Order: sequence, then C-alpha cells, then structure tokens
Amino acid sequence: MKMKQTLLGLALTAALVLPASAADALHVNGLNLWTQAQARLVEGGTTYVSLRTVAGVLAPDAAVSWENGTAWVRGSGLTLSARPGDQWLTVNGRALYIPYEVRLENGRTMVPVRVLAQALGGEVDWSAESGVTLTPGSGRPDGAPYTEEELYWMSRVISAESRGEPLLGKLAVGTVVLNRVASEEFPDTIYDVIFDRKWGVQFAPVANGTIYDDPTEESVLAARLVLDGARAAGDSLYFLAPDLTNNHWIMENQTHVTTIGCHWFYR
Repeated sequence: MKMKQTLLGLALTAALVLPASAADALHVNGLNLWTQAQARLVEGGTTYVSLRTVAGVLAPDAAVSWENGTAWVRGSGLTLSARPGDQWLTVNGRALYIPYEVRLENGRTMVPVRVLAQALGGEVDWSAESGVTLTPGSGRPDGAPYTEEELYWMSRVISAESRGEPLLGKLAVGTVVLNRVASEEFPDTIYDVIFDRKWGVQFAPVANGTIYDDPTEESVLAARLVLDGARAAGDSLYFLAPDLTNNHWIMENQTHVTTIGCHWFYR
C-alpha cells in the first residue's frame, strides 16, 4: 500500500532539525554562503535560512517577491509561498510543516533549511567537519506522497473529530490515523482505518454521519500537512475527549501520551 510504504520516509523528514554546530558553514556548489544567507539557529536546534538567498541557488530561474505580507517564489513548474507567523509553507499545492513558524528577521523571510530544500527539490546533508551542504536538484518538489482519496478521507475525519481544536490538535488526530495505518493491529489504508468495525465503530463521526460533512479549511490544511510528514502526539493509537464520553476504556487500559485541547491521546 502506497501510504504504508511512505510512512517511514515521511517520519524521517518530519523533525527538520540540524545540530547547533551546523551554524559553522552553509556550502552550495563548494561555496560557503552562510553570511549571505543570514542563517541562525532557533528553537529545537532548527536551522533557518533566508528564503530569497537559498531560493536563488536552488531555483535560480525563479522570481522572489513580497506581496501583502507573504513571500512568493515563482518559476517554471514552481509556485511557493511562505507567510511569517504560519507553521507551514505551500508549494505546488502541497503544505510542508514548520513547527516553529516562518520567521521575519531584518526584512528577510526565514524558513528551516531542510523544509526549503524539500520544497525546492534539493537535498541537505550535515557533518561536524563541513557543516550544512545544500545540493541543488530540480528546483521544484516531487509530487505529493499521497492520493486525492487519502486527502479526501483524512480531511473529513480530522474535521469531524476536531472542529474547534488548534492546528496541533488536528495534526494529532491525523497522526493517530496514520499510526494505525502503519500498525499491524489495524487496517492498511486511511479509509479502512476510519471505517474499521473490528471492535465496533472506531470513530464517532462514522456512527453519527458527520464523517461525510464538508471539512473546514484548516482541517484540509492539517490533512495536507500530516500526509506530507507532520506529526503530533507521538506514537498514539487512540484518543478521546473525557468530558464528552462515558466510555473511559482507553484511559483505563492504555498509556497516556499527551493532551492537546480537549483530546487525550494514548498508545
């Protein structure tokens, strides 16, 4: 199954962080661009770089502009946007997660180097000896690692289960679904996980019909993010809102992982 095969690869890129000593150098084609790129280290050791500078290297034929508070990179087969304060950037219809937000520093739009490399089809390597090395690629991203059907159902289960929850809570619900897809204990597809009835209906929206409602805009965004590698709530396989149910079997039999909004997550 395509989704199960891609989960491991997505998990490997989800953290998007580099060790602190990576600040020593930023090599592209043998040149150290660290000063020009105005890179810095922020929360979690995530290495940020100037969108304009690195886009000029990885997508040299693209035009970079600033329009109504959003940075844009446009070229042949490439449309990328990054708005300071958002926890994602968009590229060719995909949404890539940025846990510590797009930043604006001294008039420069700053994004994590690994996210930007992924968005522009490049690659990032790091070593203690050479620091960060960017390898230019196609200048545009690969196709989305999910199907329209997977996006359709993921956005609906997130929306039905977590309306009113923060973006992180929506990502956590999506993470539970994908963790089940990856687990031998549950079905192998998003659709089959959502409609699984092995031990009774697994998700309340399936029982009450709200799974078929149109998803909210943020739920569609959350679905795109989680299908493209964003994760929350660790290895959770279950969640519930204790104040909204009398069935506390999960709380009594599983290990608590975290609480986000009104949902408690368990494995």
